[in-house]
Amino acid sequence: MSRIRSAVLDTTPVLVLAVIAAVGSFTHISDLAARHGQTGWQSWAVAVCIDLMCVMAARELQRDKRTGRHSHGLISWPALVLTGGIVLTLAANLATAKPTVWGWITAATPAVAFLVAVSMLERRASHHAAAPVAVELVTEEAEPEPAPALEAAEPGQSPALLAYARRLADDHHATHHRPITGEQLRTRMGVSPELAADLFAQIRKEPAA
Repeated sequence: MSRIRSAVLDTTPVLVLAVIAAVGSFTHISDLAARHGQTGWQSWAVAVCIDLMCVMAARELQRDKRTGRHSHGLISWPALVLTGGIVLTLAANLATAKPTVWGWITAATPAVAFLVAVSMLERRASHHAAAPVAVELVTEEAEPEPAPALEAAEPGQSPALLAYARRLADDHHATHHRPITGEQLRTRMGVSPELAADLFAQIRKEPAA
């Protein structure tokens, strides 16, 4: 419950900021479109197209972060679309502002606020991106398997140890399609070099039937 409350408290201000900024930009864009011949529903359509284009591009950027998709160029297509939408919004806001410094600043505020809100949402999405699953690979340098506690016995007098070495050799050949070496056998069994060399010689001399 506390996690849901924390998520709501974290996300709500950003979403409210994005909505207010989008509405402010929507008004500026529709007014500019109406002033240049796009009257009636057409002025609204222009504003809706630009605002939805920014939202769609922002969502696509978040999806790329979640899935770990990377761009092959300097900038991804969603980032380019978002940049173009922000530039259009900012240009429309400045075009409808009074030709004063404060007029430009206040008119540009909705576009800047929308960009800040989108960047915050992207930052949140990157924190919740799925972490890569660690896959444990079995390699030749893996931790040695525990060998039967027979290392103290004399070589050639322990059938269990010889059978264990032969099983490791067979498994290695089946996995890597090549015979095991003496060093690999010693590493897998965790025995002394002398015992490994003796076992290696015996399994080479007496292959399993």
